Amino acid sequence: MDRTELYRKVLLSIAGNKLVEKLSLKYGKKLAGKFIAGDTLAEALAEIEKLNGKGIMVTLDHLGEGIKALSEASGYKEEYIRLIDGIAERGVNSNVSLKPTQMGLALDPEACYNNIRAVVSQAAKHNNFVRIDMEDSPFTQATIDIVLRLHAEGLTNVGTVIQAYLFRTEDDVKKLIETKVNLRLVKGAYKEPGSVAYQQMSEVIENYKKIIRMHLDQGVYTAIASHDDRVINWVKEYASQNGISKDAFEFQMLYGLRMNDQELLAKEGYRIRCYMPYGTMWYPYYTRRLAEKPANLWMVVKNMFK
Repeated sequence: MDRTELYRKVLLSIAGNKLVEKLSLKYGKKLAGKFIAGDTLAEALAEIEKLNGKGIMVTLDHLGEGIKALSEASGYKEEYIRLIDGIAERGVNSNVSLKPTQMGLALDPEACYNNIRAVVSQAAKHNNFVRIDMEDSPFTQATIDIVLRLHAEGLTNVGTVIQAYLFRTEDDVKKLIETKVNLRLVKGAYKEPGSVAYQQMSEVIENYKKIIRMHLDQGVYTAIASHDDRVINWVKEYASQNGISKDAFEFQMLYGLRMNDQELLAKEGYRIRCYMPYGTMWYPYYTRRLAEKPANLWMVVKNMFK
């Protein structure tokens, strides 16, 4: 296990401690604000306009996951319908992203499906797109099944996320390419055991490049979500050497990280989309961002003393 992977596992373990979570929720909101566009939809829409002005597209995410009651899922569903309408009314360039456990997957899979279907149907009315985020491995198959079921019903304005660190990923990508599901490709940010996921970062990156090539070589549009220069520069070079248009894919980065680089990619003519979360349920998302690499934690520590 390399140092980055060890750091990630240790930090995620610490973040899962209830006392750490309690203290973070009490004192850490200001620091988490680096990665969160605001508490409200109005704040998020204003930020989207600013990024659009710099040539950056957005995918908007209303924070929330691992709910305790289906009534919470219903509330999230209604908020997503409001934000889809808000995007249309404001005329901004943004699609949306949601988590299946936010919609009740761990409590009632059929209720979850109906909630997500309502959101996707509303997005279709506005010619918009919904990305169903991928959570940890116990939900991988169920998430893929939801997307395939929606496509089978004719709702094709929905895609999902594939995580390069899972052993099953290559087979999943092959199937989803065949069914024309739009994918966001990521390394993976959850703590997964060696029985289902690569533990060495070098293996993760190798598999990541493989699934990116599978898309680019077949002319299948894909979103490549990474802050890793090794990956970004490799994609640029591979696309250039193989005559692949800059319109054939998009880069995606997170709100609050490498914002200047996002603007630079847009100026270079690449399609770049910023994953922008908003809302009050920020703790799980925030800890995963810190766990991605020590530099993120160091950035927060520096901000504490400003």
